[in-house]
Amino acid sequence: MTTTAPGAGGQAAPAPVPDGAPTPGATQDGPGAAATGSSPWQLARRELRRRPAVRVSLCVVLLFVLMAVTAPWLGALGGWSPEEFDKSAIDPYLGGQPLGSLGGISPEHWLGVEPVTGRDLFARVVHGAQVSLLIAFAATAIVVVTGTAAGIVAGYFGGRTDAVLSRLMDLTMSFPSLIFMIAMLSVAKDVNRIVLMTAVIGVFGWPGVARVVRGQTLSLKHREYVDAARVGGSSAWRILTRDILPGVLGPVIAYTTLLIPGMISTEAALSYLGVGVRPPTPSWGQMIAESVAFYETDPMYFVIPSTFLFLAVLAFTLLGDALRDILDPRGGRT
Repeated sequence: MTTTAPGAGGQAAPAPVPDGAPTPGATQDGPGAAATGSSPWQLARRELRRRPAVRVSLCVVLLFVLMAVTAPWLGALGGWSPEEFDKSAIDPYLGGQPLGSLGGISPEHWLGVEPVTGRDLFARVVHGAQVSLLIAFAATAIVVVTGTAAGIVAGYFGGRTDAVLSRLMDLTMSFPSLIFMIAMLSVAKDVNRIVLMTAVIGVFGWPGVARVVRGQTLSLKHREYVDAARVGGSSAWRILTRDILPGVLGPVIAYTTLLIPGMISTEAALSYLGVGVRPPTPSWGQMIAESVAFYETDPMYFVIPSTFLFLAVLAFTLLGDALRDILDPRGGRT
């Protein structure tokens, strides 16, 4: 004969629940539960919507990209080309200083003009954004594709392949990259500067991505689904593209977004030093270098390109930090 514990209707009391175990029927709250069943892109969109600073950064990034894509039309909208001189906007008796206040800002010249030449700053800043972002995006693409391929191959195959690629990464990273870039760009004269800068910057950037991807590949290649694909007769190419690559995309995307501001700064630094984009092609770094001689008499000539460069680097950096925290949280805890 069984006895029942006191309770309504003589029903037996529920069994005690161990400490820390979830109560039956209860729902789990917290960020981990919210992320359950979400893809990385869904999680990224949800987290980006929750962060006002990141939303602002994303809007600034999109504005810069739109400005770079539509640079010819924006320049035409302002009424001036980046190489067109306007001698009526400068005072020849004051060393070519812009007429009017704030560097010659007027309805004809929305951001003022350059001293001496009278070229429209709005047109030059807009076309400078096109040059800077083109070099940054193209160099980042070279770095990411090369680094991802090298990292996956080194991590998956191991052995001699890993040793050769790892030593190549160490060798490339051991070069003083900025000095080597200056030397290479100074020697090459009659070449397309944009193509040359893209190639040179890309050559020295891939080992960082390769090391990140190699570490991720080493942790993925012995997972059950990879072993199952290998036992099932899948080729190495299929395993690398179908099983390994999707697992490393999160860190790669986060790393890519953080690479872009560094590429923008590198292009600006090389142009500032006089070995980057050559006149009359506009560049933010080149404009900052030319404005140094006028910062006392025409400070707006220095402030305007510097502000655009600062905002672009800051927006891409904040967006990259947010994506790293979302897509690669372990990599962000350093």
